Amino acid sequence: MNITIHRGSNEIGGTCIQLSTAKTTILLDLGLPLSKESKKLDLSSIKADAIVISHPHQDHYGLIDSFDHSVPVYIGKLGKSLIDVVGIFIGKEPLANEFRHFEKWQPFKIGDFTITPYLVDHSAVDAYAFLIEAERKRIFYSGDFRAHGRKRVLFDKMIEKPPKDIDVMFMEGTMMQRSNDEFPTEEAVEKKIYDTIAKQENIAFLISSSQNIDRIVSAYRACKRAQKTFVIDLYTAWVLERMRTVTANVPGIGWDNVRVYADRNYDKVLKKNLELFGDFRRSAYQYRIQKEELKANPEQYLYLSRMSKSRIIDLYKGNKAVNVIYSQWLGYLKYSNDECFGAEQIAAYQHDKQINFVYACSLPL
Repeated sequence: MNITIHRGSNEIGGTCIQLSTAKTTILLDLGLPLSKESKKLDLSSIKADAIVISHPHQDHYGLIDSFDHSVPVYIGKLGKSLIDVVGIFIGKEPLANEFRHFEKWQPFKIGDFTITPYLVDHSAVDAYAFLIEAERKRIFYSGDFRAHGRKRVLFDKMIEKPPKDIDVMFMEGTMMQRSNDEFPTEEAVEKKIYDTIAKQENIAFLISSSQNIDRIVSAYRACKRAQKTFVIDLYTAWVLERMRTVTANVPGIGWDNVRVYADRNYDKVLKKNLELFGDFRRSAYQYRIQKEELKANPEQYLYLSRMSKSRIIDLYKGNKAVNVIYSQWLGYLKYSNDECFGAEQIAAYQHDKQINFVYACSLPL
């Protein structure tokens, strides 16, 4: 078996590993790099029989649309659904790749390769490591994983009963030069959010991904304990509704202390795609919160936002500090708006006297 690491060995994100036998070639992930300095890939020179995606983060799947669309892409069903959601809400056309789904723990074959997906703990849902077998060799690819999230039992079980006789292991290593001492568990993040909002005198904004379900659970639990209301947008509400097709243990519309803010642009998306969203818009609007309600008693709310929506934060500046709880990779704050829209504004809040800037994030992401 031949192994080619196209990208990912000396950087965070942009992962792409090629495995080839005499008859079959597969790619493990085909990600969009996080750094402008990342080496460019000539995708036209890479030939593959299939792409296997570990989880729905763009630094692992973001280049599949630029690859030959006739090459099948293997991914978890929920992960594919969440990729579709992202595209719809930012106005992109659906991905034209040929998608095929696998199930956790169930081996599947691609030519000479037998692949077994291991469900892992990660900030992305539907995240997998893979045991890959071919030509009497066994490779283990960890994808992105962690041992301190709300699904840490998956890591514990892997340690208790690991795959055996591995010839080569590719392991995610973003923590090799970083410390996680401040937030060793997701519960520590939850406590930091609670401590920040419990006695606040103005609104709080949580800057986090809507697909980081552990973080949303942490925020919801902190709000419930602090007797605050958790405000989510229509995109987040839809993500949570998709999650509730596989688990009842995540918050969503209709839960106590959860309200939905109907952003005008997202509302247009729902109206334009009625065949997809069905009765979702009507259901979400039953729990809608108006701008006037937020303005009247801002100290009662924790608003989940993203960097691209940072301008709303300035509307609440005044005599009392606005809490901005940043809960993502700190590296994003070094990006320009051309690379990551809203990053410069969020970074500037670290030095804004009207902002109480709080970092609360467990790593790796």
